[in-house]
Amino acid sequence: MKLAIVIKFIVCLALTFSVAFVGSIFTRDAVPDWYAALNKPSFTPPNWLFGPVWTILYLLMSISAFIVWQKGLTQSAGRIALIFYLIQLILNALWSVIFFGLKLPLAAFIEIILLWSSIVFTILTFARVSMLAAVLLVPYILWVFFAAVLNFFIWFLNR
Repeated sequence: MKLAIVIKFIVCLALTFSVAFVGSIFTRDAVPDWYAALNKPSFTPPNWLFGPVWTILYLLMSISAFIVWQKGLTQSAGRIALIFYLIQLILNALWSVIFFGLKLPLAAFIEIILLWSSIVFTILTFARVSMLAAVLLVPYILWVFFAAVLNFFIWFLNR
């Protein structure tokens, strides 16, 4: 395996998992106190489930971005797809800042709709480069949809 390929994959992992790190900075202090005290809907998963789910999703996202980078950086479709990927990564990190850091569930709900929309655009643009890369993002968009519903009900139950 060429060193350049390994480096590209490591860059994709590092970039994507840096979002997890940013999110954890704002999440870890808010969960035991603020989040624990919120009224939550009955379908809220246990807290221990979020870490493993996000780890799997970030890994799938990293692989997906790597595939697009490998196949499509020389094409304008590939460059556009990776720009959308970066936008949704920023919005992903921003959600944790708004929800857990600022403790603003309604603003976080509005933001997660923007995040979900940016994931849709990412999937559509990834599909122009690699259908596999697009399919690898399907669990992510489904989880973010679930997170948006959960976010809405948390806001609704605590307004």
